[in-house]
Amino acid sequence: MKVRRPLRAPENRLMKKQAVSKFVRCSPFRAREITRLIQGKPVEEALAVVDFSPRKAARLVGKTLRSAIANAVNSGSGIDEADLVVEAAIVGEGPIMKRLRTKARGMAGRIRKRTSHICVVVTDE
Repeated sequence: MKVRRPLRAPENRLMKKQAVSKFVRCSPFRAREITRLIQGKPVEEALAVVDFSPRKAARLVGKTLRSAIANAVNSGSGIDEADLVVEAAIVGEGPIMKRLRTKARGMAGRIRKRTSHICVVVTDE
């Protein structure tokens, strides 16, 4: 039987860390509006954009961004928070909860309550 040894990353290699929030009760269309603003920006600037945006999606993306930053800083690789950049911020569609609302003349209208999966990847340049 072969013994597998863990791979060690060289010291000069870029470090990528990510955080994922799943089944977030926010429409992916609205969340993508915020993630487009923070992609490619330094972490401090991205946090400022998220903190001062008046949208619900900004609060949810901000939680995921802070989690990704904490994952990178606490990974034991000696990364400083000031060196981090948001490499990618992706919003995927989650399951849709379907509800009915009564309408006129005995009909029913469909209500779709959309959910999102938010993924934020940070790296040190």
